[in-house]
Amino acid sequence: MIAISHRRSEQFGLSPDSRPDFTPASGTDLSYLVEQNRLLYSHAVPAMETLYQQIANTHNMVLLTDAQGVIVHSLGDADFLEKANRVALTAGVAWSEESKGTNAIGTAITERVPTTIHADQHFLSANHFLTCSAAPITDHRGNVVGVLDVSGDRRSFHKHTMALVRMSALMIENQLFAATFENAITLHFHTRPEFIGTLMEGIASFSPGGRFLAANRNGLFQLGLSYPALQAHTFSSLFGLPVSALYDHYRTAAPGLLDLCMHNGVRVRGRAELRLTNGVHVLTGAFDDATQMAPIAQPPAKASARRLSGLRYLNTGDPQLEQVIDKVNRVLGRDVPIMIMGETGTGKELLAQAIHNDSPRAQGPFVAVNCASIPETLIESELFGYEDGAFTGARKKGAVGKILQANGGTLFLDEIGDMPYPLQARLLRVLQERMVTPLGSGKSIPVNVEVICATNHNLRRRIAEGLFREDLYYRLNGLVVKLPPLRERTDLETVVRKILSAETETGGTHTISDGVLRLFKRHKWPGNFRQLTNLLRTAMIMAGDEEEIGLRHMPDDFLDDIAETPEAAPASAPAAQQMIASGANLEEMELAAILKSLEANGGNVSATARALGVSRNTIYRKLPHLKTSP
Repeated sequence: MIAISHRRSEQFGLSPDSRPDFTPASGTDLSYLVEQNRLLYSHAVPAMETLYQQIANTHNMVLLTDAQGVIVHSLGDADFLEKANRVALTAGVAWSEESKGTNAIGTAITERVPTTIHADQHFLSANHFLTCSAAPITDHRGNVVGVLDVSGDRRSFHKHTMALVRMSALMIENQLFAATFENAITLHFHTRPEFIGTLMEGIASFSPGGRFLAANRNGLFQLGLSYPALQAHTFSSLFGLPVSALYDHYRTAAPGLLDLCMHNGVRVRGRAELRLTNGVHVLTGAFDDATQMAPIAQPPAKASARRLSGLRYLNTGDPQLEQVIDKVNRVLGRDVPIMIMGETGTGKELLAQAIHNDSPRAQGPFVAVNCASIPETLIESELFGYEDGAFTGARKKGAVGKILQANGGTLFLDEIGDMPYPLQARLLRVLQERMVTPLGSGKSIPVNVEVICATNHNLRRRIAEGLFREDLYYRLNGLVVKLPPLRERTDLETVVRKILSAETETGGTHTISDGVLRLFKRHKWPGNFRQLTNLLRTAMIMAGDEEEIGLRHMPDDFLDDIAETPEAAPASAPAAQQMIASGANLEEMELAAILKSLEANGGNVSATARALGVSRNTIYRKLPHLKTSP
């Protein structure tokens, strides 16, 4: 393979003594390169960091390239960086065979196999001090989408490096596979059950109706069919089980592994899940009435637009929030309970969902329970479930509680400070013993959940008042983070843009006028993001086809709140003076005067026109919605 690659290098017009082009891409081009490979980059970086931890201080660096061999990201030992800089092992430099001759990255792309190039096996003499191990990263169709590479000083060569690179590349491929097929039933399977959940497992995805969509590299190997041949198959034809029976299996309280017979007669064990763009629905735990097949087969049309990918999405430039995200990142996957403090509407559930999406449990369910919204008489059965006949009015065949629904994933207990005191002891016992006993049952069921809590209460004060158990508090507060209220955040403009983008259905984009944005920055936002989101939704409807949202699109209660803020001009000041104080433009001051006069005249347009000395048509032109008002 190396000899053939050397001949290719000569055909490209290179010679061993050629001085290679080490010029990196410009900053703008590099940003575009990262954006073009955003999905690959986001899933590869965590694997690169893990890989780098295993080879740190060995005079090596970890590289990620795109499908053409251009470096997208790198991590390296400080003592090797000087040598690396000599041959530009840095972001924005191309390492295809056409550019650098025989090298692990370029040759792996051409040959489509993991490749090690050691010392003078490199075509260019300038690269003889290197040893490199690279593995191509492929998508579900087998197309190369990038390369993972470890390059270092040839004196630090280790044979195990390639094994680490191949495992990391396979991990990235599986992550890309999961991200590509979110609206799908995903089956994890292997002939040996202990390999399910490892890099050795096969993964296959099917539509909610059972049609085959794709399989990962190990899945294709175990199924023994090519990707085109599999397109004619269904879940039933491949695994000998109707998809309806799959749903039935996961309606049980504690489903075990599936026992399946593949089309070729080989028996395998499997674990299935149904992932939709609005979260993971329970094919890894149990069903309740809210997860029947009709809503599963028809996910909400707007779900994908509103799904938040993870912690990176939430980091919009506010220093306080950045510290929160940094702390959370440090404990992800470490079995440390997280407690989120903050005022109502500050995004506690969004943060909890993002933590789940970035955690090793992302493939499992995310189950949210608002402890304040469930009646005290029902919260015990909601959390722990119940057997048939456990109490008057109980559903026939019983029901599975939220804790068991979250098995294998994350349980989010919102407003934990409002949980009834007697239930707190039961929750503590579940968290300590990892066992759930449904109401009316004498059988305890093992459960494996990660717990995230949230509250707007001061729990220490609740403990002092005898309303919250101290032992439960210390069981839940592994890491306590506090979300800042909207009025204290410095990223309001970015947040507004993100909300407008997420709420737009037509593909267009609304903007906020400078005057309104200045008012936003003055507002106290007692309802935080919930209030801001609702206000922007209303303003977008009022704006209609107008691209810019101005003061005339703001609801009256918002304008009243602004007028009452301490920073505003005195109430006795003329309306125009108050608007000048807010920094509004002339048009907005004019509209404010009309609105104020309308209010003073009880909504009577004729009286308002006389008071202002203008015609009724002028008012209708400024406020066209009045023409259709009753």
